[in-house]
Amino acid sequence: MSIFLHILVTNVLPMAIMAAIGIILHKAFSLDIKTLSKLNFYLFSPAIMFDLIYNTAISGNLIVKVMLFFVIFMVGQYILVEAVIRTRGYSPSMKSAMRNSVLFYNSANYGIPLNQLAFAGNKETLAIQVLIMITQSFLPNTYGVYSVNAHKADKRQMWLTILSMPVIYIIPLAFLLRGFDVPIPQPIETPINYLSSAFIGTALITLGVQLGSMEWRINRSLLIDVSLSGVLRLIAGPALALLIVWLMGLDKLTAAALIVSSAVPTSLSSVLLAVEFDNEKEFASQAVFVSTLISVVTVTAVIFFLQIDI
Repeated sequence: MSIFLHILVTNVLPMAIMAAIGIILHKAFSLDIKTLSKLNFYLFSPAIMFDLIYNTAISGNLIVKVMLFFVIFMVGQYILVEAVIRTRGYSPSMKSAMRNSVLFYNSANYGIPLNQLAFAGNKETLAIQVLIMITQSFLPNTYGVYSVNAHKADKRQMWLTILSMPVIYIIPLAFLLRGFDVPIPQPIETPINYLSSAFIGTALITLGVQLGSMEWRINRSLLIDVSLSGVLRLIAGPALALLIVWLMGLDKLTAAALIVSSAVPTSLSSVLLAVEFDNEKEFASQAVFVSTLISVVTVTAVIFFLQIDI
């Protein structure tokens, strides 16, 4: 129990405190969540993504392992969520909202800080989390936009929205510059470093502001659906990851990093998509709120189970 509490206090509680600060600030000053989200989405997130890709040593072998894991993991998660969707008989809009709440997980502003804390800043596990963050950043900005608009008429606007996503261009640019050893000029490198350093704190504050702007009660009509989403994301997710890394025969450290990366709560992007495209906003908000709240216990339990020794 003492080890469990140690993990809770040193790995998870710091993030909870930062999120709590965001909640308090929002309650005191009614911060504009859309402005904060745009800053994270268009500025801080692309900056840290570029910085991590450009400066983090990622071997080709590691990329293959992580990408193979990710594909198998997402297929597995998709099968599980589809089983729930078919059983519950959801409407088209609710189908996409449920898929998004399970398939899109918070690999950036929750996953990166968690990885840094759980693995004591280990560069190899950080590289793994960066790769997961890259793939998870692509999904909401491409498939996510498509899924919430697939049952609507304006396909042209949907593709224009997808093509306006900065992450689509930042990721290949960073890989190209790194691959060809192109140096970043100092006047550009310094602002990128400033923005990248600001990401974790700003992202966790934004998470708190978003949680603070939500209604802190679960609508009874959505109780079952929100619970199913939470179980699929927080329990089935790491359990499925454990099975996959065992089948792949991955080394202990790589396996642990991938399992921890799969244990994080529902991504805020599912709420942003729901708000932006008016698609089951109440369900999306409550799914994020509940999974983030419960993850304090479930993520701690996952780290405890893995017995990480760095």
